[in-house]
Amino acid sequence: MPGPLDYCIWVLCTLLEAGVVVCALTRGSFRRYLTLNMYMAASVAMSVGRYFVLSHYGFNSNQYFYFYYYSDAILTICLYFALMGLYSIVFEELGAGTYVRAFSMLLLGGTALFTYAVVHQAQDRMVTRYVAEMSQNLYFVGLVLTYVLWGAVLKLRETRARVVQFVLSLGIYFSLYAANYALCNLYPNVGPLLSYLPPIIGTLLPVAWSYAYLRFDEDARFAPARLAVIPR
Repeated sequence: MPGPLDYCIWVLCTLLEAGVVVCALTRGSFRRYLTLNMYMAASVAMSVGRYFVLSHYGFNSNQYFYFYYYSDAILTICLYFALMGLYSIVFEELGAGTYVRAFSMLLLGGTALFTYAVVHQAQDRMVTRYVAEMSQNLYFVGLVLTYVLWGAVLKLRETRARVVQFVLSLGIYFSLYAANYALCNLYPNVGPLLSYLPPIIGTLLPVAWSYAYLRFDEDARFAPARLAVIPR
């Protein structure tokens, strides 16, 4: 059963995520970064839904167990599309948005099929295991794609401050989650000690995105010298 600290982190993270949506609306940037803001809105909705299920059915209930894993998978997919939205923004001047969307759907489908093939070989073929494995695989895919996107940002000399902030924060977020998954898999006995890491990590992304909305205008740009210079 979650303790007082768990509830405090839960409430804090939910408020921070709601704050991102409010900042985007007040700054007139909700539609510009639609996939990012929809992910935050979905995260708030899922958090409220989890609390509703938890309060009505209990922490150890099947209802909460299934709702938690399915909602986590939905949020992971939403975050994946948020990343693809950043790809479209970075490559929009090259007119490659259609190719990015097609590639993202193929990669998402490939990840889902790969996960199914792995889980299908196991004797325990629970749907929840498939959902959990797919979420974990998408985090690692997202990690790789974020670093690829950062390479593109440097190569194309992208200087839009908000875009750079979004990409950097996603890179840190995916890296921390991937490290947490790896530690849990390598050292399952220390899993309880790492249980507080995901909620704490979850607060970093909304803080970074709110900062990007509040600190930078849409036209704000970094000086090229502040980014690594990579020759074309």
